[in-house]
Amino acid sequence: MSEAALPASPIRGASPAATPHAAHAPHAAQGKGKQSQFRLIAACSLGNALEMYDFTVYSFFALLIGKLFFPSDSPYGSLLLAVATFGIGFVMRPLGGVIIGNYADRKGRKAAMTLTIGLMVLGTLCIALAPSYASAGVFGSLMIVAGRLLQGFSLGGEVGAATSMLMEAGGVKGRGFRVSWQLASQGVSALLGALTGAALYAALPQASLESWGWRMPFLLGLLIAPVGLYIRSHLEETHVAESHASSPVGRLLRNHGGTVLKGILATTAGTATMYLVVFFMPTYMIRVLHMPPSLSLLSGCVTGITLFVVSLVAGRLADRLPNRKPLVIGSLLFSVIAVYPVFWVINHYPSVPLVLALSALLTASVNIGTTPMFLMLLEMLPIGVRASGISVIYSIGVTVFGGSSQFIVTWLLATTGNPMAPAFYMMVCGLLSLGALLSLRERKAD
Repeated sequence: MSEAALPASPIRGASPAATPHAAHAPHAAQGKGKQSQFRLIAACSLGNALEMYDFTVYSFFALLIGKLFFPSDSPYGSLLLAVATFGIGFVMRPLGGVIIGNYADRKGRKAAMTLTIGLMVLGTLCIALAPSYASAGVFGSLMIVAGRLLQGFSLGGEVGAATSMLMEAGGVKGRGFRVSWQLASQGVSALLGALTGAALYAALPQASLESWGWRMPFLLGLLIAPVGLYIRSHLEETHVAESHASSPVGRLLRNHGGTVLKGILATTAGTATMYLVVFFMPTYMIRVLHMPPSLSLLSGCVTGITLFVVSLVAGRLADRLPNRKPLVIGSLLFSVIAVYPVFWVINHYPSVPLVLALSALLTASVNIGTTPMFLMLLEMLPIGVRASGISVIYSIGVTVFGGSSQFIVTWLLATTGNPMAPAFYMMVCGLLSLGALLSLRERKAD
């Protein structure tokens, strides 16, 4: 990428008198060429990948964590408690989105991104070092819950700050591709989490997995944290607000409340697909389709690769298409139509290759429109409230329709015995997204 592709305009929303250094921050990045863009993408993607990796690993080891920390007489009881604890981390996301998103719009993207990765490390340590229920009783269970709460709070603010920086730290041309790395990094984290889980299930006996093996993925994930912190500390800031500006969250809700509400509903389809097809499918393959754990974790590998590739392709398409909304609408329509036949086929003709292929199809059909949709939302929000807006939209959408999805679907499977429960849930989410997106007006920001 040439130097001309890097930021060349003053920071909007900043008074030169109030923040004289801020107006020069974008220009400071111009002389660093491709290395600057590489560092930007790496800094934003590494932190997000670390945080999503921790979420992914927890979901892949939900059965073991339920057994070790939430014992129950019912086989579904332990799983319900484990996925409820997985979901409790989402309860903190809106709070993290408001507080850290507001912080990112007041103090800058870089400061917020450094804070989020530090909080995620603390949360992951709580989970990795928690003593089992058999050895410490409820204390171990509470440590798991505390770790999930810290992770949820952190990730609630991470997405808004990092995605805003990816959009802002460069020219209009190529911003779709830059933003796509936020979603692509989630695919990488899902792939790495699944590979780690599959390797441990294949290499270790059950006793070793239960005693120490399940902790290894969490501890390994922490190794990337120092790298992410170092790279982020050397980024050029893309936005510094006026010192006397009012609360970004207050301005967001007063002036852009309708966009926020529609944005929340627009994220439901992608959220449901992510947390059911990418993260819950391994558990579904074990519990419902009765496949061995080591093979079922391949689902995470395949969907992770699919998410990575499709997100980057979607970013390129978003940069080239004059209008992005038709691509988003088309991808959602296809996924709503396809989800019921997909689950019907895998239940009537269960086999590992078929489940993997159809999981990849669902992941691709929704996520080809997810990057363009995020870019639409970013461009609809002014820079002074952008991080707050995306944080609130993403955190609430993911909490309501993602964090609860595994618990709701597990409960439906347990009470109704209907293996099509995930399909019905995803169809409802898809229709909600379609309704919201049809009412949004696309606007390309400078």
